[in-house]
Amino acid sequence: MERTSIRLGGVALNSTVMNASGPHSAEKGEIYELSARHAGAIVFKSCNRAGLAAPDNLKNRGVDHFATIARELDPRGKIIVASVVGLSDNEIVEVAVTLDRAGVKIIELNLADDYVQNSVAPFASVDRLKALVGRVRGEVQAALAVKVPPRLALEPRSVADLFKMLRVAIVVCANDLPKDLVVDLATGTAQGARRTLSQVHAFYQVSEGLLDVVAVGGINGGRDAYIAHLTGARAVQVGSALIKEGAGALGRIDRELDTLLAEQGKASVGEIVGRVAFAG
Repeated sequence: MERTSIRLGGVALNSTVMNASGPHSAEKGEIYELSARHAGAIVFKSCNRAGLAAPDNLKNRGVDHFATIARELDPRGKIIVASVVGLSDNEIVEVAVTLDRAGVKIIELNLADDYVQNSVAPFASVDRLKALVGRVRGEVQAALAVKVPPRLALEPRSVADLFKMLRVAIVVCANDLPKDLVVDLATGTAQGARRTLSQVHAFYQVSEGLLDVVAVGGINGGRDAYIAHLTGARAVQVGSALIKEGAGALGRIDRELDTLLAEQGKASVGEIVGRVAFAG
């Protein structure tokens, strides 16, 4: 849908709505179903070099499995976001390079998962983060995204400044909005005093428009997506709704978002990104 199309990390997407890494994104059949049911980007389940049988959230067949699917989908014009994990810097770099050579347009380093944090400790310091992400950036041509943990020990501004320096294009953040948040979509106004509303909002503010933010969590309908965009997200990832409804959830949320944009007189979702105001 034209209203919900966007550029993310310089990559043109037909929709701001995509699946989160994990649900319905590990096996070839389910990936192809997502591809057929929704025009937006497809996010692969996080993968490592050889595959994992556990933990369940990272169970995968290994990078070669996903690289093969990427090579099949790329000539069809499908935008792939490939998610990477590993137990060492070398493994993460190797997996990212394999996916890059398979035609993946966006590579997401999933540095938020405990599997990576407990082994590689990417957020132990800014220098540690620089060493890992810098190596990947030096080896791949795809747009680079980094998924940060919801509870980030480092200051968002220092992380954002590092990412800008390293030419990281995208940061994937928690859409951890207050449960009692009230937003008037007609005016884009949140009730209460000016404040940081979520990790998404925090990174949008400190990146000064030089990082594209992706919101993950709490996106169950078009209104949720609209509010995430208001707080700074250029794209949203859907998890729970996809588990409950299947592949059709992505198209439903996209259509709902498109309808809300039309109702508010917006020609493009880009018109609302980061435009939240405050009533207090």
